[in-house]
Amino acid sequence: MEDVSDPPFRRLCKAHGADMMYSEFISSEGLIRDAIKSRMKLDIFDYERPVGIQIFGGDEEAMEMSSKIVSTVKPDLVDINFGCPVKKVVCRGAGAGVLKDVDLMVRLTKAVIKGTDLPVTVKTRLGWDESSINIDEVAERLQDIGVQALTIHARTRAQMYKGHSDWSHIARVKNNPRITMPIFGNGDIDSPEKALKYKNEYGIDGIMIGRAAIGYPWIFNEIKHYFKTGEHLPAPTVIDRVEAARNHLKWSMEWKGERLGIVEMRRHYTNYFKGIHSFKEFKQKLVTTDEPENLFAIMKEIEQVYAGYEFV
Repeated sequence: MEDVSDPPFRRLCKAHGADMMYSEFISSEGLIRDAIKSRMKLDIFDYERPVGIQIFGGDEEAMEMSSKIVSTVKPDLVDINFGCPVKKVVCRGAGAGVLKDVDLMVRLTKAVIKGTDLPVTVKTRLGWDESSINIDEVAERLQDIGVQALTIHARTRAQMYKGHSDWSHIARVKNNPRITMPIFGNGDIDSPEKALKYKNEYGIDGIMIGRAAIGYPWIFNEIKHYFKTGEHLPAPTVIDRVEAARNHLKWSMEWKGERLGIVEMRRHYTNYFKGIHSFKEFKQKLVTTDEPENLFAIMKEIEQVYAGYEFV
């Protein structure tokens, strides 16, 4: 969720039912160097709570120091990312790269726990590849040193985000009588039906949703409503989608500044308006317009042109 789960995006997710949220992952080395982008990612707001700040890195001293820095902004917890499969992260011995060396993972986690009084949680994957799935050992050893909860993305690093996730490994960890910390599942949850099926079938304590919320923050309330009633909420209309995009743009400009807020918002329009026929012309306007008032006028025009539009 790099460059996605910033405060404007999290604000939308919270408004649409997310129970807990996490920052973009933050480089421990970047925090120590006082890198502006890393420091900016520490921004959290009271309306987001409970909210965790997620860090990553491959150096014990840097991880301990960064957890101390994170603690100063008083999130509700510190989360360690041992799951990011991106090459530039893995090559630095961080993210999912640590899955090759569980001893190092334990040492890095101990360093973070040492540096903070906040609860420490971890997000990781099943293992490096299909032949080296080690999530059972990882879960037990992390719990033994004081990790408070574990989120498991049900893919290996080798899979990246492709292929199907295999939640049977998550279920095995959850059913391990030695494991008492909460176990959260992640991977491929993109509908209320699937969320309920996986919750019942694999017995996890909670579900973490990432990519499915991009351009569709309604998924959180949809899932919670389906859990309670077995029924679907009405799908968001074009007007709902315009309102979400408008708020996202407004909050992005407030937090990032007008120019950067406008430019970085451009990657989101395709997701907000996915499935609308003959939308290419409007999308082109949205991603090439530089003035806020003109962008808001385009959104108003979209509302008028597609009033009553039904998704199929």
